[in-house]
Amino acid sequence: MILRVDRLQIELEMPEQPDPAAAAIVQELLGGRFGEMSTFMNYTFQSWNFRGREKVRPYYELIANIGTEEYGHVELVASTVNGMLTGSSSGGDPTDTPLAGVMPPPNPHHFIVQGQTAAVANSLGQPWQGDYVFNSGDLVLDLLHNFFLEVGARTHKIRVYEMTDHPIARQMLGYLLVRGGVHALAYAKALEELTGATVSKMLNIPNIPNSAFPETKKWEDQGS
Repeated sequence: MILRVDRLQIELEMPEQPDPAAAAIVQELLGGRFGEMSTFMNYTFQSWNFRGREKVRPYYELIANIGTEEYGHVELVASTVNGMLTGSSSGGDPTDTPLAGVMPPPNPHHFIVQGQTAAVANSLGQPWQGDYVFNSGDLVLDLLHNFFLEVGARTHKIRVYEMTDHPIARQMLGYLLVRGGVHALAYAKALEELTGATVSKMLNIPNIPNSAFPETKKWEDQGS
């Protein structure tokens, strides 16, 4: 069970200007293979399907608790996309083609299907897929996959950061880069305890510290 609180994990300052092009890019962090839907659903199903959890309860709780946090990450990215789409059209008489200003739309689904809101899809408008979920039943293998998933997600966040300087996107990215780094380290530590392999040193990827991104400092200073 997830206890829901009616607020975002961080406060997002709604932008004064829309940016549909950047919103389409940020969609990758929601419904892409390494997006927040993938982390949320991977960890959630792994925790639901976790057999023998009493014998290795700390690892079950690690996966389940990170999965619960990822629910909030999905909401945070969706809210970012919504903020970047708000104000894209002025409304008014449909004969005046009020959506002409967004032609050609970077992601037509945002305007035709979604009513200028976030979609459960990637940056190409392709829907998120259930087969992105990996749940082998082998704890070490699942933890290794989760480390890989977090590192892939971090790589995509860095690339999206490099593609847009929109304030709301960078606010969101600063927070998620920090939290994703914590998750990757947690999975690496769990693997080290179970196998003796120092994963974080063996696989130091992507080797780009949070200090490269000014928006992460606030959260690192707070110990997020």
